[in-house]
Amino acid sequence: QGLATFSLGTDTAGSGRIPAAFNHLVGLKPSLGAVSTRGVVPACRTLDCVSIFALDVADATAVFEVIARLDAADPYSRVVPQTLAPPRRVAVPREEDLLFFGDAAMEAAWHRAVRGLRDAVPEGAEIDMRPFFAVARLLYEGPWVAERRAVVGSMVDERPDALHPVTLRILRGADRFTAVDTFKAFYDL
Repeated sequence: QGLATFSLGTDTAGSGRIPAAFNHLVGLKPSLGAVSTRGVVPACRTLDCVSIFALDVADATAVFEVIARLDAADPYSRVVPQTLAPPRRVAVPREEDLLFFGDAAMEAAWHRAVRGLRDAVPEGAEIDMRPFFAVARLLYEGPWVAERRAVVGSMVDERPDALHPVTLRILRGADRFTAVDTFKAFYDL
C-alpha cells in the first residue's frame, strides 16, 4: 500500500472492488460504458468495466474525471456525467441481507464502517439486497455464463485441462441456456 496513487483494473462481478476493500484501498467501478474497455481482455463484454484502485475517494474521483470519455471505437462506450458529486444519501444493505460467513472480525469492521458513513452522510436508507444477489447469480449461474464461454471460444471443448476446474464447471454450465433464457434474464436485469 502507498506505492502508487492509483491503478486501473477490471470489474465485472466485483474483481476490482473486492480486492480493493481487502487491501484498504478505494475500488471504484464506474457505470457501464463510462470508461472505454477497448483493449481490455473481456470476461463478459456486456458487463465489463475498467475499475479504479486508489488510496482515497478524492484520488479515485480525480482519475475517473480524467478517464471517463466517450470512445467511438468501443460499442459499449457512452457519455456519462464526469463529475462525481459528494454523496448526500447513503444506502446500506438491510441487516437480514448481510452475509459474513462466520467472520466476526469482518462483521465488526462492517458495522464500524456503516457507523462512520452515517456520521459523514446522515441521510440514509436500508436497501433490500435480494435483487442484487439475483443479478449476481445471473452472471455465474445464468445465461451470462454463455457470454463468458464465447470469450474463451473452443478452449472449453478442445483444451479443458488449461482451465481451472471451477472455471471449467462454470463455463460448461452455459450449454443449458437458450437465447430465450438470455433475453428473459436481460429483461430481468
